[in-house]
Amino acid sequence: MKKYWAEFLGTYILVFVGAGAIVINSVTDGVVSHLGIGLTFGLVVMAMIYAIGDISGAHINPAVTIAFWVAKRFPANQLFQYISFQLLG
Repeated sequence: MKKYWAEFLGTYILVFVGAGAIVINSVTDGVVSHLGIGLTFGLVVMAMIYAIGDISGAHINPAVTIAFWVAKRFPANQLFQYISFQLLG
């Protein structure tokens, strides 16, 4: 169950901080820029990989989980739970 909550938290933080960077860019008339937004997303993904990678694999995205499942590197019996927690996050 710990790995599902790790995916929830990782996805939540990625969306919250990434969307926050977009909002700040909009409010400040483009001070953050596209580069800053891209760096924000990239650094958050890097931080989440370090933070939850050992717990859940840090998929953080249902598309990544499905890709691992298609490649037979992820068990089918955990697919629904992972995707559900990622979508909730």
